[in-house]
Amino acid sequence: MSLPTQTRYPMARGRRRDDDEQAPGAPPRRLGVLARLLPLLRPHRGRFALATLLLLIGSAMTLVYPQAAQRAIDAGLSGGGSTVQLDQMAAVVVVVFVVNAALTWARHYLMSWLGERVVADLRSRVYERLLAQPLAYFHERPSGELTGRLAADVTTIQSIVGSELSMTLRELVTLLGGIGMMLVQSWSLTAAMLVILPPLIATGFFFGKKIRKRSGEVQDRLAETSAQVQETTAAIATVQAFRREVREVARYGSRVEDFFIAATKLASLRGGFIATMSLLGWLSTAAMLWLGARQIVAGTMTAGELTAFLLYTTMVAFALGGLANLWGSLQAAAGATQRLFDILDRVPELKDPASPKPLPAPEGRLQLQDVTFTYPTRKEAPALSHVSLHIDPGETVAVVGRSGAGKSTLASLVYRFFDVDDGRVLVDGVDVRDVALRDLRGRLAIVHQEPVLFSGTIHDNIAWARPDASRDDVVAAAKRAHAHEFTAGFAQGYDTVIGERGVKLSGGQRQRIAIARALLADPRLLILDEATSSLDGESEALVHDALATLMKGRSTLVIAHRLSTVKDAHRIVVLDHGRVVDSGTHDALVKKDGVYRTLVEHQLVLAAE
Repeated sequence: MSLPTQTRYPMARGRRRDDDEQAPGAPPRRLGVLARLLPLLRPHRGRFALATLLLLIGSAMTLVYPQAAQRAIDAGLSGGGSTVQLDQMAAVVVVVFVVNAALTWARHYLMSWLGERVVADLRSRVYERLLAQPLAYFHERPSGELTGRLAADVTTIQSIVGSELSMTLRELVTLLGGIGMMLVQSWSLTAAMLVILPPLIATGFFFGKKIRKRSGEVQDRLAETSAQVQETTAAIATVQAFRREVREVARYGSRVEDFFIAATKLASLRGGFIATMSLLGWLSTAAMLWLGARQIVAGTMTAGELTAFLLYTTMVAFALGGLANLWGSLQAAAGATQRLFDILDRVPELKDPASPKPLPAPEGRLQLQDVTFTYPTRKEAPALSHVSLHIDPGETVAVVGRSGAGKSTLASLVYRFFDVDDGRVLVDGVDVRDVALRDLRGRLAIVHQEPVLFSGTIHDNIAWARPDASRDDVVAAAKRAHAHEFTAGFAQGYDTVIGERGVKLSGGQRQRIAIARALLADPRLLILDEATSSLDGESEALVHDALATLMKGRSTLVIAHRLSTVKDAHRIVVLDHGRVVDSGTHDALVKKDGVYRTLVEHQLVLAAE
C-alpha cells in the first residue's frame, strides 16, 4: 500500500517575509482562519451545495468499482456464471464510469466558478481597502509585497476554493467510505491494515516537516532571484550607463546557483520520501496479500473479495496521500488568507470623523497654526516644528528652503495625507480633521514636481481630475496648459496611449498634462509642489503664463526653487530645518542677510534675477 505524493514547486514571491508570514519549519498554521472565507461563499451557497452533492454521489459511485471486480472475478473463477452476467456487469461499470465522468466535469466547473468568483470579490475588497490606507502605510512596505498579496496570495486562495476544497471533501468521503467497505469485506484484514497505517502516516509527517522547511528555503532563494531581476530591469539605464552588465550577470548567476543548490537538496529529500513511502507501501501490500491468501486457503475469503479489499486499500491509500498533500496546501492557504485579512481588518489611521462638518462656500483660505509633525518612519527629528502660516483668498504664498527643510511636507498636511502631531491645519476656517476626506480633497488641486500619469490616453489623464468632463472641457484645459499643440501632433490626438507613467512623452509634455489636469479641476486652493523645477526653459515659458492665469484670483501655495516662480508671490515663507525662519516679499528678503539671500546667492533657488 503506497501513499502517493505530489511534487509542488514553490512559487516565487519577490517580497520580504512579513511578521505574520510563516517561516520555514515553523509550527503548522491554525487553519481556522480559512473559515473567514465562508462569507465570500455564502452568496453562492446554492452552487456550492450542488457541487458538494455531485461530489458525494461521484465518490459513492467510485466505491462500486471494487464490488463489480469482486463479482466478476468470483463468477469467472467459479465457472458457475454466464457470459451474459459478465456482460451485464461490464455494461453497468461502463455506465457508472460515464456518469461519474459527467459528474466530475459538472463539479469541477462549479468549483472553478466559485474559486474565480471568490478571488474576484476578494481582490476588489483588498484593493479598495489598500486605497483607503494612509501614505505612511505604503512608505513602510515595499510595493512588491502589496502586489504579491493581490497576486500570489489571492491565487493561492483561488486554488484552494476552486479545486482543493472539493478535493479535500472527496478524499475524506473516499477515506471513510473505503474503510467502511474494507470492514465489510474483512474486519481482520482491516484491523491489520490499521496497525500498519500509523507508521506510514508518521513517516509521511516526518518527511513532510523537513520538505516544508526545505521548500521554504527554495522559495526564499527563488524570491531573491526574482527580486534582482525586478530591481535590475527597473534600473536598466543606470546599469548600462555605469557598464555594470557583467557584474549584474555574475551576481544573478550566484543567486541562481544558490537556488540550484537548495532545489537539488529539496529534490534529494523528496526522492528519499517517495522511495521510503513506496517501500513501506509495497511491503504493506505484500503483507495484505499474504494474509489474504492465507484466508483464501482457509476458505474464509474468496479471490474476488481479496481483490475488492486490495482495491479499497488502494483507494484509502490514495485518499491519505491526497490529504497529506492538501495539508501543506491548506497551510499555505491559511497564511495567504491571514495576510489578506490583515489588510481587510486594518482600520485606516486617517478616516472621516463620525460626524463630518460641511465645508463653507469655497474661498481658498488656508491656515497652519503652530503645526508640528514627525514622519512615522523618521522619528529622530520633526519634519516641521511649530510652523504657522496663512494664505488669504486669492493670495499666492511661496515656501522656499534647502532640501529637507519641510516644504513638501506642508502639501501633505494640507491634503491630510498625514495628521499633525500638534497644531491645526484649516481650510476655509475648518480643521481638516473635522471634514470628510473626499470633501476636503475636492477643494484642492496639486501639481507635483514629478508628474503622476497613468497608462491610459491623454484624454483620460487630463480628465482624471473630473471624470465626467467632456472632450471640449479637456481640450480647453489642455490649450490653457499649452498641451494641445503637441497632443494635436499625435496621430490619435487625445486618444493617444501614453504608456506606463507616461513614458512615451517628454518630461515637459508630462508636466503640461499634469497642469491641464489641475486646470480642469478648477480649485479655489492650488498647490504647486515644485511644479516647474523639472522643466527646461522652453517648457517653463509655455506653462508659466498658464499657471499665472490659473493662479489669478485663487489661493496658491507654491513650493519651488525657481526664482521666476517665487519672486512674483505676494509673500515668501522661508523654512530651515522644519521651522519658519523668515517671511516677506522677494525684494525685502533679498536685502536681508538671511537664509533666503543665501539660497539665491548659491543658486539653490535655481535662477538668478
